Amino acid sequence: MTATGFDSEVDVVVAGSGGGVAGAYTAAREGLSVLLVEATDRFGGTTAYSGGGGMWFPCNPVLQRAGTDDTIEAALTYFHAVVGDRTPRDLQDAYVRGGADLIAYLEQDSAFEFTVFPWPDYYGSAPGARNDGYRHTVALPLPDSALGEYAGLVRGPLDTERLGTPAPDLLVGGRALVGRFLAAMSRNPQVECWRNAPLVELILENARVVGAVIDHDGTPVRVRARRGVLLASGGFEQNADMRAHYRVPGSARDTMGGPGSTGGAHRAAIAAGADVDLMDQAWWSPGMTHPDGRSAFALWFTGGIFVNQDGRRFANESAPYDRLGREAIRQIEQGTMRLPFWMVYDSRAGDLPPVGATNVSMVEPAQYRQNGLWHTADTLAGLAEAIGVPAVELQATVERFNTLAAAGVDEDFNRGAEAYDRTFTDGGSPLVPIDTPPYHAAAFGLSDLGTKGGLRTDARARVLTADGTPIAGLYAAGNTMAAVSGTTYPGGGNPIGASLLFSHLAALDMATQDRSE
Repeated sequence: MTATGFDSEVDVVVAGSGGGVAGAYTAAREGLSVLLVEATDRFGGTTAYSGGGGMWFPCNPVLQRAGTDDTIEAALTYFHAVVGDRTPRDLQDAYVRGGADLIAYLEQDSAFEFTVFPWPDYYGSAPGARNDGYRHTVALPLPDSALGEYAGLVRGPLDTERLGTPAPDLLVGGRALVGRFLAAMSRNPQVECWRNAPLVELILENARVVGAVIDHDGTPVRVRARRGVLLASGGFEQNADMRAHYRVPGSARDTMGGPGSTGGAHRAAIAAGADVDLMDQAWWSPGMTHPDGRSAFALWFTGGIFVNQDGRRFANESAPYDRLGREAIRQIEQGTMRLPFWMVYDSRAGDLPPVGATNVSMVEPAQYRQNGLWHTADTLAGLAEAIGVPAVELQATVERFNTLAAAGVDEDFNRGAEAYDRTFTDGGSPLVPIDTPPYHAAAFGLSDLGTKGGLRTDARARVLTADGTPIAGLYAAGNTMAAVSGTTYPGGGNPIGASLLFSHLAALDMATQDRSE
């Protein structure tokens, strides 16, 4: 759409209130007028669903005060080794180097308080890996009442939205992170925030993005953006048609992405000439299947093994969730596995699956059993019959696993070989024998934390055309931006960290522009 008249005018329009809050906050702090538009009725997007809300920001002031001996050079070595050349080196460097400065910038404002939350890197054997977890930082909890006019408006938790439980008064994890930005912005008159206001189109003038059409409560509003538009409205994981078009494994039903992640910003930018990358990619994970039919991201496995339809193990069950999800996808695409797969475990810790973090709480066990999702039998042969796998194979698989557990070394899939594998067993071996009847099985599917394909950008978060030319006035971050980590997931807090940082860098770039440009 071309510029022929506007209903309102600001310096910066930010679409999306997950990582986009960092861009809105920074632009306002730098003296720019900002309109933040959120497509849904709540702020926070997928970020607000994160139980930890962590940020992978090596060598930041919080970590430095805690005594880390990490270096940016070591972090760069690690990130480059894991990501390779799938994304531009200068983009990778901007992320790894920029997080520390962002934390320092935020800590100048009393609204922000952070702490170390140790979380090992996800490729513990790679050069430069930090296995003590001292690259991971989280926001401290804060009461919802601290958000001023935004109190009660942060999305989540998942149990509230999916199970109807009351939202707690104390914001934690991703909700606390988003909440701290909202609390800070509530004190700044330079920011206006709209809910129920998806961005539907970009307005161009002489090949420059000069504004956007916002569908505010059903009314199209043309907003001029003197400095630019930042697209940070999530991925397209909730859009089944886009997933199918770009061949993203999994389904919209099983994503953990926010309800506003429907790809509207992607489509608007593509129409404006933006190039895209990684569009078949997502942040994957195993998903425990619940009675509502949805498979939800799960981690923190303290026992059990995963078996396929042949009753055989197929992966390191304690590996980082994205690597587990990718292995399942690889085998599904090869035709060697189909969904569901099964977590097989015994009764040494009771009859519930040994899953410490289901992200959506388990409901009554009877509901899983009635839906054929959980099974119990006195023998492995009986369990095999219940879940439809060959009894001989399942018995052999468990016998083999118990032998490996007794030896303390997983010769088949290297479970326990890296620091992350031992995170949920207090540093001990995750090889827990399956030898205490009755035996159980729980159904699992494929989940994701959102798509990671999006608009190709430079290190200043400027959106690029196919020939690498920046589109003036257009920026992207978060899952609307093609992920800096390419086809890998280097560490916990990488998605949120990158989202916040590139939103921040976009705002700083807009703040340096001449208003007459």
